[in-house]
Order: sequence, then structure tokens, then C-alpha cells
Amino acid sequence: MSSMHDARIEGELRIATYNLHGAVGIDGKFAPERIGEVLAEIDADIFALQEVPLGGAASPDVLDVLQRMTNLNAVAGPTLDTPARRYGNAVLTRFPVRAVRTLDLSFKSREPRGALDADIDCNGETWRVVATHLGLASSERRMQVQQVLQTFDTPALPVILLGDLNEWFVHGRTLKRLVTHFHRATALRTFPTRYPLFALDRIWVHPGERLMRVEVHRTPLSRLASDHYPLIARISGTHAA
Repeated sequence: MSSMHDARIEGELRIATYNLHGAVGIDGKFAPERIGEVLAEIDADIFALQEVPLGGAASPDVLDVLQRMTNLNAVAGPTLDTPARRYGNAVLTRFPVRAVRTLDLSFKSREPRGALDADIDCNGETWRVVATHLGLASSERRMQVQQVLQTFDTPALPVILLGDLNEWFVHGRTLKRLVTHFHRATALRTFPTRYPLFALDRIWVHPGERLMRVEVHRTPLSRLASDHYPLIARISGTHAA
């Protein structure tokens, strides 16, 4: 069981990544409020969310539900954006969002992918938070990681790269590429919740010494709410750096 309810160190940042599976739980029920309850359990400063229904004429707006439940600032990063349906990445944060960029990571005819790239003012220190959901094919992921890394040529800000990287192999080439720019974080199994076998969800931090701890948020509710468990990192803030 996760111990995320213990006392927070002064200046510490709590960061989480969570693939919502469209807010459909392993019981087959569409239940955005259940996802909101998991977010309340975690109580993170910044959430990166994947597979989020973002509204449209024929689609619910799960991000709106979560924003109202948490009272956090919400940023949408749709990878599918049509009048009927908006779907993709999102960020929720208790801190002010100073700038937002989106990166199109779509590969040939495969499912559209992207990264949501936001500058977030965390207690007076700006962090660059890049939330993404990479593709299913290894060639697709290699191209997508290369695109993301090209945006870090001049890392003026500390960076958190997080999301569902869809990398099934701990030592895959996609992850080796990332290690050249980021501190290698512990690979913890988050998928599937019924019996976690794969470390698909990752949090990477630069500079690496700011990363204090990574853990999976396993509770009865998070086991049911999605097919992925949330992954949480504690990062030293300005007072503890």
C-alpha cells in the first residue's frame, strides 16, 4: 500500500502520472468521479493524465469533472481534436501555469500522439513539465523520444518528463535514449492493475538529484478505477534542493 499520506517535507513537490483509460474502470464502468477520488487520495501538486476524454459533441468532458472535483488548474492537450470528440493528454496542478506548448508526435497512420509541455510556477521556481503518451510500436516510440529530446537542447529550466511511455522492456532503446538527458528513475510496475507486470508509466527528472522517491499508488480504489496504477514521485523543491 502506498504511504502518500505521510507528512510532506517543506518545499517538496509531489508529482503523479496516471493513464485514466478513458475513465473506464476494470469493471467496465465509465466513472469519472471515481478517478477524481483517486486523485484526491494522491493529493499531488501536479498530475499528468493520459487517455482523457476532453469533450466534444459526442464525448464527455472528463477533465472538466476532475477540475471541478479537485479545484486544480487544468490544461488540455488533445491529440484527437474533432468537433465530435476531443481526447488525449491533460495536466492538473495547484500551481500557476505560465506557458503551454503542444508537440505533435503522430507517426505515419498510427493513432495520433502528442506531448503537453507546460511551464509551471512551483513556489517561485519554474519547472518545465512535459506530459506525454507514446505509441505502441518501437519504431514509433524512438521517433517520438527523439522529437521530445530535440526540444531540450537548451534546458534552461528544471524538467519533469512523465507519462505512459508504452515501453514494455526496462532496457529498451527508447529508455536508453532518455537516460542521456534524464536521471534514470526506478522502473515500477503499474500495468495492468489486476496483476502488474509492466512499468509502462514513468517519471524522469532533470537535474536528477532533485528526484527523491518514486512509488506506485496502490489502493482498492486505484485498482478498480483504471487499468493503470498511478505513479508518484517526490521531488525536492526550492527549500530542500
